[in-house]
Amino acid sequence: MTTPNDTSGSSSSPTAQPLPLETARAFIRDAVTPIEAIEYVALRAALNRVLAQDIVSPIDVPAHDNAAMDGYAFAHGALSSLVVAGEARAGHPFDRTCGAGECVRIMTGAPMPAGCDTVVPQELVTRTGANIAFDAQTIAPGANCRRAGEDLARGRAALKAGRIVRPADLGLLASLGVAEVAVRRRVRVAFFSTGDELRSVGEPLDTGCVYDSNRYTLHAMLARLDVEALDLGVVRDEPDAIEAALRSAAKSADVVLTSGGVSVGDADFTARMTATFGDVAFWQLAMRPGRPLAFGRLWPDGRGAGGTSALFFGLPGNPVAVMVSFYQLVHDALVAMSGAIAPRPLQFAAASSAPIKKRPGRTEFLRAVATRDKTGTWSVTPTRSQGSGVLSSMSEANCFIVLAHGQGDVSVGEPVDIMPFEGLI
Repeated sequence: MTTPNDTSGSSSSPTAQPLPLETARAFIRDAVTPIEAIEYVALRAALNRVLAQDIVSPIDVPAHDNAAMDGYAFAHGALSSLVVAGEARAGHPFDRTCGAGECVRIMTGAPMPAGCDTVVPQELVTRTGANIAFDAQTIAPGANCRRAGEDLARGRAALKAGRIVRPADLGLLASLGVAEVAVRRRVRVAFFSTGDELRSVGEPLDTGCVYDSNRYTLHAMLARLDVEALDLGVVRDEPDAIEAALRSAAKSADVVLTSGGVSVGDADFTARMTATFGDVAFWQLAMRPGRPLAFGRLWPDGRGAGGTSALFFGLPGNPVAVMVSFYQLVHDALVAMSGAIAPRPLQFAAASSAPIKKRPGRTEFLRAVATRDKTGTWSVTPTRSQGSGVLSSMSEANCFIVLAHGQGDVSVGEPVDIMPFEGLI
């Protein structure tokens, strides 16, 4: 794996300069290969899975012409007083051809009787005994009739490969009689936290220690992506322990995520350990929060030994920086690896309700609260604290303010891009 700034093909050392976010994204995209393995699952187990093949409709949907509402079916040319010849209900069709001067009482979803092409709604009809009358000028030919194949024609792709199956898709597939679908194997992601100061929930909190929140946010973010997540717990700041954890994770997973241990401090071993059995393409980003972020590849049996490998993301240790870097880099990599065809999260403009200090040369993500007034105008206010360790600000916010790499200070009322959490977090 060559580094983003390296044109020689050498992989001996990661780039020392902080990379612009878009450069890092492009480099990661080039490094990702979609999972090729295919599994066949029952329809109800397909929710949130990625389709491996197109689903071609074996039937017309609807399967026959049918009534779009309750009323009377008739041949449009016969626009006079009609005699009711019988009734058609869903599952109980009229069993003969409707003759001249006749109509059929029909319920929504019932097959159109032979000889009929139009439905007049029951509320427009005056019925006297077996006879009906209505204003012919109010009914167009073919009105209130759903045609066979109108929703989906036989032989047409109902859903394309790469689609993430949603609830409506399950209903659509059920309407086609599809009982089993081909999906891509879930991406396997192993993750752990590093740090002597970390304690797991339920353990005593010694002086100078903190509870490990990062594994819980990572677990939740991975669950939203429907990957196979392997929680490897907390690993101490010891070279042998970190190396063993990384090798074990790379053997069992497609992607390895760590939090902490990617900066340049004396107790941060992860970057040095990967030099023996992996490539680290970069470990600093021109991004705030989230500057210390390592990306590369791990070979559990040693670099150059062949065999399996896994992508590696060494995320920062601060809780907010973990979430920001996950959503701005890891999220898209996992989506691409799953084989899914999915757009980047929604961004749109809102007026800043406060001045924002920003120096060009890095992309910044501010936690914020966006609101819309009665006129439909959006405004956004940064949360009070923007420290990368203040996780409560992520709970308080409903969006990121996204300040681009070259952007400077923002004045009150100036439009800024925002990325809503809904659908993302």
